[in-house]
Amino acid sequence: MFALLKGLWAYRGFIVSSIRNEFVSRFARSRLGGLWMIIHPLAQVAIYALVLSNVLAARLPGIESKYGYAQYLLAGILAWSLFSEIVTRCLTLFIEQGSLMKKMRFPRITLPVIVMGSSLLNNLLLLAALLGVFALLGQLPHVQMLWLVPLTLACLVIALGIGLILGILNVFVRDIGQAVPILLQMWFWFTPIIYPLNIIPEAYRGALAFNPMFPIVNAYHDVLVYGRAPDAQHVLLLCLAGLVLMGLGLFMFRRAAPEMVDVL
Repeated sequence: MFALLKGLWAYRGFIVSSIRNEFVSRFARSRLGGLWMIIHPLAQVAIYALVLSNVLAARLPGIESKYGYAQYLLAGILAWSLFSEIVTRCLTLFIEQGSLMKKMRFPRITLPVIVMGSSLLNNLLLLAALLGVFALLGQLPHVQMLWLVPLTLACLVIALGIGLILGILNVFVRDIGQAVPILLQMWFWFTPIIYPLNIIPEAYRGALAFNPMFPIVNAYHDVLVYGRAPDAQHVLLLCLAGLVLMGLGLFMFRRAAPEMVDVL
């Protein structure tokens, strides 16, 4: 583990420049540039809000604003977009970078770290746009939003841990790459993002305990929609669970890296 961290520090310039180059090349020759990273999720929120707001807005507990459902959607999408982007990109990362891994000697752990940094940058831009939209809707930034720092950290480590595990497995069993997008879509609908928790029957709410994204999304709703602090104990447990998952992913990566190069 120390060797991995030492390699990351030694190649920190490579990581930063890779994130910057990826951001620039993604929107080369695009007039709107990085705005597309904001337009896509906002368009998704607008579609859901237009179709479902009249049905579900009245069922949001404790929200009196007529824009409450849109804010609820934005908060959930902010959390989910960070998680899903990291997991989706890590899923095929080693396969896509197989030729690079064979031809060059460098700490291969830098590849998922570059993905994490790029996804975090995208998420920060979306957060800035979200705060602007909230301000237009009458909700100005408040001190409870500082909770977004540990919540984002928890989301990052959970996503990176799951993404690393699935990405490694996908190198050896390609069926993983076909199944995970379907499972992520099911996972999205199993998480209260576009619907409130109170519409789920009591008999089925216990199943949410097995969904690691539920407490994260719920905490984002607490902070951004209701303006209150999330349960600090839950946030701590999320961070610890994320560190365990990331530790497992790094352990698997350490053991499987030489074999992955041969398979690729």
